[in-house]
Order: sequence, then structure tokens, then C-alpha cells
Amino acid sequence: MRRLRRSFFARPSTAVAPEMLNKLLVSGESIGRIVEVEAYMPNDPASHAFRGPTRRNATMFGKAGLLYIYFTYGMHHCANVVTGSIGDGQAVLLRAVTPVAGIDELRARRPGRADRSLADGPGKLCQAFGLDLRHDGVDLCAAASSVFIGDDGVPPPAAPRVGRRVGIKVGVELAWRWRVP
Repeated sequence: MRRLRRSFFARPSTAVAPEMLNKLLVSGESIGRIVEVEAYMPNDPASHAFRGPTRRNATMFGKAGLLYIYFTYGMHHCANVVTGSIGDGQAVLLRAVTPVAGIDELRARRPGRADRSLADGPGKLCQAFGLDLRHDGVDLCAAASSVFIGDDGVPPPAAPRVGRRVGIKVGVELAWRWRVP
């Protein structure tokens, strides 16, 4: 498996997102195949970046390949990968992965769950992979980072499922959600 380079992420989130399908999220010994993502662009009213930089969303305006973590509903963390250029304010939300390795670790973080539901939602994914606000700003492209996106040669699906994003109230008409069939 090779770590994805910054150039992969330094494109619009709507181009990066579907190509992230079937890539691998690695956090220490835990690995999951990315099976669902959503794109968020700077001019998107559902994006945290829509109204400009704040202390909460500052990472979104950083360099491509950073991990942007936010806390929502007072109980869930969500993980995004920053895309585009510095100052753009765009990212890809990691919505779901299928566990590949380190499954005992994932189970320990989400006890009593079936393997198929260990990381099948953005909050579940962060809990299973132990990702929280301490990881906001982690450089996924840095050689020393234990959290990264890898490529083991499995291509994205030729015809991914495309649809509207979920869990938002504005920008719902945009079909910027991609899933492995």
C-alpha cells in the first residue's frame, strides 16, 4: 500500500471524493476501505467554510491532505480530508468504511456492534478509528503520520452510486455523495 500524495488531494473536492472510494483509511493498526464520501465546496451553503474561516473550521482553509475533524451534536466527531488549494475551504467528508485490518481494535472502540456496522456512518467511523479533535490538522501526507489515506491498487468503482448528501438542511439538491455499489 502506498500513502496518497498531496497532489491527489490538491484538486476540487467534487473530483477527489469519487476517487477516494476504495482507498484505505489507516489509523495505526486499524484499516478500513472507504465506501462512502461527500464533497463540500467553498460556495456550498452546507459547508463549514461557507461563511469564511473561524477557529473551528481553520483547518479546512489549510493545505490539501490535512485531516479536518469537527465535533457535532455534542457527541460525535466527523473526519474530513481537506482538498483544493490553501485558502479554498473545501473538503471531503468520510462517511463510511468497511473494516479491513485491526478489527479487534475497532470492535474494542465500538463494543457490541456487528462488524458491518463498526464504521458505517461518519460518527461511527471516528469512534471506531479513535479519531477526535486531537487529530484535527494531522497531515495525512506526512511520512511520519500514523493516520493517512492509502492506495492498495483497488480502483474506485467505474459506476459509483451518486446521490444527495444526507444530514444537512441546505445544499441538499447537490448530488455530491458517492458510494461503492
